[in-house]
Amino acid sequence: MSIAYSLEPDLSAEEFRAVLVASTLGERRPVNDLERLGRMIRQADLLVTARDGDRLVGVSRAITDFSYCCYLSDLAVDVAYQRRGIGKRLIAETQRGAGEEAMLILIAVPSAEEYYPKLGMQQRPSCWTFPRLR
Repeated sequence: MSIAYSLEPDLSAEEFRAVLVASTLGERRPVNDLERLGRMIRQADLLVTARDGDRLVGVSRAITDFSYCCYLSDLAVDVAYQRRGIGKRLIAETQRGAGEEAMLILIAVPSAEEYYPKLGMQQRPSCWTFPRLR
């Protein structure tokens, strides 16, 4: 398996949707609203992709100031490609893109909470949010 990783700021909303659905992250993202998905990727600061040939098998979408913090909002790997180190490499490439001064931050879905400590990430006990209005 030869997976190619790259920064891909022009990723299409259709491909983004497909990998979200294939990863199960689509259960928690607005996958039926392509226009909104398009805004999500256009406004992201870092889009790192993993491709097996032409097939998109993983994506990391992050928002960052490149100097203090980087919020990794979406980490999606096609379930057929999971447990091969692709998520770990997407995180590493996101960190590289954000720079050494930026702290990587993410909010894990409950099913992935066991994954991140294995990568050396530290859990923080508190997070507050305002819910989306729509």
